[in-house]
Amino acid sequence: MGPNLSGPWWQTGVIYQIYPRSFQDTNGDGVGDLAGITTRLDYLNDGTPGSLGVDAIWLSPFYPSPMADFGYDVADYLGVDPLFGTLADFDALVHAAHARGIRVVVDLVPNHTSDRHPWFVESRSSRDNPKRHWYVWADPKADGSPPNNWLSEFRRVGRAWTLDAATGQYYLHSFLPQQPDLNWWDPEVREAMDGVLRFWLDRGVDGFRIDVAHRMAHDPELRDNPLIEAGEDGPRGDEDWPEVHAILRRFRQTLEAYGDRMMMGETYLPDPARMVRYYGEAVDELHLAQNFVFLQQPWRAAAMRAAVDQFESLLPAGAWPDYFLNNHDHSRVVSRYDEGGNGLARARMAAIMLLTLRGTPLLYQGEELGLADVPIPPERAYDIAGRDPERTPMPWDRSATPGAGFTTGEPWLPLGAHAARVNMAAQHDDPASMLSLYRRLIWYRKSSAALLLGSYRPLDSAPDGVFAYLREADSERLLVALNFTNRPIEVDAGGVAASGHLELSTDSDRLTWEVGPSPLPLGPNEGVIVRLS
Repeated sequence: MGPNLSGPWWQTGVIYQIYPRSFQDTNGDGVGDLAGITTRLDYLNDGTPGSLGVDAIWLSPFYPSPMADFGYDVADYLGVDPLFGTLADFDALVHAAHARGIRVVVDLVPNHTSDRHPWFVESRSSRDNPKRHWYVWADPKADGSPPNNWLSEFRRVGRAWTLDAATGQYYLHSFLPQQPDLNWWDPEVREAMDGVLRFWLDRGVDGFRIDVAHRMAHDPELRDNPLIEAGEDGPRGDEDWPEVHAILRRFRQTLEAYGDRMMMGETYLPDPARMVRYYGEAVDELHLAQNFVFLQQPWRAAAMRAAVDQFESLLPAGAWPDYFLNNHDHSRVVSRYDEGGNGLARARMAAIMLLTLRGTPLLYQGEELGLADVPIPPERAYDIAGRDPERTPMPWDRSATPGAGFTTGEPWLPLGAHAARVNMAAQHDDPASMLSLYRRLIWYRKSSAALLLGSYRPLDSAPDGVFAYLREADSERLLVALNFTNRPIEVDAGGVAASGHLELSTDSDRLTWEVGPSPLPLGPNEGVIVRLS
């Protein structure tokens, strides 16, 4: 009998994040669109090892929006912005993806809307409008200042309150003033968002990624946040409020009525013990609480191991871990960990770590090519938080045009000088390329019960600078060894096996190397997978 590879798709699959603006443009306007994603589905998974092999795509927002925050300011939850296409284009994308066995997850932005959403237009029209309480409104203090000391997540914005002169009250916005926060204490808001979930579920989506899932409920008394710099302690009122768990349980109940669907949430909390609570005590909230741990660690084996071990120890019984290396809000791995030009070597090793740990890997578009952050000239910068460098378009071919196969027009952000050599076409048939490494990893993972659903056990005998662990299921035993140093190093694996076969390495020249009873040698920043005898 073969290995047991069964498990929910969101446990065993690789989820690939697509930032639609920057994936593929089909109409020459320089901005990616839904039809463009459809044209690239075979690249993502055509059922053969010649494709990347991902199992699901997660789409960043494509809804109608003024684009003050590039789609995270939603003006209509039930449509598609003309910039990206039409609802028919979305339906075609879902149909084509499902035909290839690719699940479709969409971003849901329930904490706030655009200030141009009809709900908010009504809400701000008068104090007695029926939708007034759909948003968080409050009177000024006696001196006319905002109701409390809450701040926007965007430092350049400052206070999280804007005065509406017409009605004389402030409204809350956790991000831009153009993104007013919904009032999740209002039952009508909860019912309306249930309708949004059902709309997309009825169209065939396989799940949702909940944007800032930890922020939906606020302190109803709107008390000041503690001032950390002044030594004050206590809970914050603008995030991680206990009522948010009831909201997520309701979301989960809606999904359960549709069968095999999933929900993951952006839980950007510095304390992992707080983050894992978003699975729910009975694992009845998020299926996956997005774990930002690798974005916060230095390039040190001990730090990475400690972060993984802590996450494993904190997970509620029955909960499933997940990991990612970067996304549309954070610097790319090649740039973040570069030290004297070794960013690509480190990114290759990080790929092995991402795809061999116990849990669901989340892969951001372009990561499989080893894309770096692109310096953006001031006159081309758009984002208030400086996130443009990691959002630049995908380079698909070697063409000398500014679009590099992404567009026939002028791309909305420059692709950077490296696009001529770091692109899909240049890497597709190169066995030593980053793309080939990701393909081998993903397809190898599909056939390995140990990697899909097996146990995780760190190797305590690993030397300083090496993060090594065992993945085991039934009779399959794999050793993963990751050298986080810039020097060669040896790992004594004698405590776990006398011999083994090197299955995969970041050094493509070592693919046929056999592991004997002697120590396992690792090159600088090298990662390996060894099948133990």
